[in-house]
Amino acid sequence: MDSRQLRYFIAVYEQRNLSRAADQANVAQSALSHHIANLEAEFATPLFERKPRGMEPTAAGERLYEHARIILRAMAAAEREIKEGGSVIAGDISIGMANSGMKAIGVPLMRTVLTKYPNVKLSLTESLSGATLLHLMRSEIDLALVYNPPAEKDLIAEPVLEEQMFCVGTEKLIGKSKAPISFEEVTRLPLILLLYGLSSRALLDDPVLLKRLEANAIMRLNSITGMIGALTDGLGCTIATDLFVKEQLKAKTLVAREVIEPKLTRTLYLCRLRNRPMTYVMEEMCRLIRALVAEQVGRGAWRATLLI
Repeated sequence: MDSRQLRYFIAVYEQRNLSRAADQANVAQSALSHHIANLEAEFATPLFERKPRGMEPTAAGERLYEHARIILRAMAAAEREIKEGGSVIAGDISIGMANSGMKAIGVPLMRTVLTKYPNVKLSLTESLSGATLLHLMRSEIDLALVYNPPAEKDLIAEPVLEEQMFCVGTEKLIGKSKAPISFEEVTRLPLILLLYGLSSRALLDDPVLLKRLEANAIMRLNSITGMIGALTDGLGCTIATDLFVKEQLKAKTLVAREVIEPKLTRTLYLCRLRNRPMTYVMEEMCRLIRALVAEQVGRGAWRATLLI
């Protein structure tokens, strides 16, 4: 198996047709078919089912496709690293962010990459922390900005900042007072919580307090749009940062009360996989993310305590 065979395999997988794949790979159809047959012989298993209308990947073909993409991407990055030696920051970089990270630094990150790093191709993904972490563990993204990831031997997690959490809801539901609200009072309110998937601790640093909140929740949502709609409609309240509902607080459709006794916090981490070598573009994007986070916190746009 070599890189050429993997490229041919990917072409067949994506086109589902030998003729179209041959055109895409700029190779004779007979040669393409020969390489696929050699791969199947090497693995001793079919990678495609030959059907009248084309090539349908088998389970083995599906798995090889995921590996092949990662392998070719790593090879391309290695080639760039050796040829350019860091003199030019270039290449593909995929970054996943939790909602708060995207809201705070998403646009500045995009603007900076477009203006200062013309040779960098940025892919930016927003999802809840659990989903973002899953994308990273599957090597679908290179860097992840998530809350409270679990301790994993394959994960390098750098704490970036700590945020204070608030009780958020309508004035009618949680009161219009700006005075703090105790944690015990919060547990007696109709709570709606976001689902966080693999990283359920994304909501709070303290797992014991989190379990109490989850036990009293009247509803769990896997949608930020749904959560905002439920809150503004007065269906319930939630625990969140003021950044999460920045626009609603400004419009006064929602209010946020500080939670005390105890105070609730959560920590944001910049994560990457331990077995993925740091490339020049990854290193530069890590530096840029740290700088943008520090800038937003410094100017008061992100109410948090820096940990970097």
